[in-house]
Amino acid sequence: MTFFWYALAGGAATAVHYAVLLVLVEIFALSPAPAAACGALCGALVSYLINRQLAFSGTSTRHQQALPRFLLIAVAGAAINGTLVWAGVHLLDWHYLAAQAVATVLVLGLTYRLNRSWTFA
Repeated sequence: MTFFWYALAGGAATAVHYAVLLVLVEIFALSPAPAAACGALCGALVSYLINRQLAFSGTSTRHQQALPRFLLIAVAGAAINGTLVWAGVHLLDWHYLAAQAVATVLVLGLTYRLNRSWTFA
């Protein structure tokens, strides 16, 4: 059940990320790059809170330790995701959505394991 909550948290975080991005760009006329960064941060915080409460509710790890670890894994996951999509498109000549689908599955599995064994251990 833990993985289910982890995946659900990722979906909620993605929704928050895109909502913040759209509001900042379309309503407040902010440039897309900083709006995307702000959206990603908001999404990561939502993901952390959901994961802390549902996926890893039995943890005794304090927020001061868990949150920086979670954010580090999120940044690493984003970098790995981007690298995998780039490799899929430029090296394997895949459609970008196919590359993203593969990257999503791989990064989801990796970040789940890291957060389970390190962030919320």
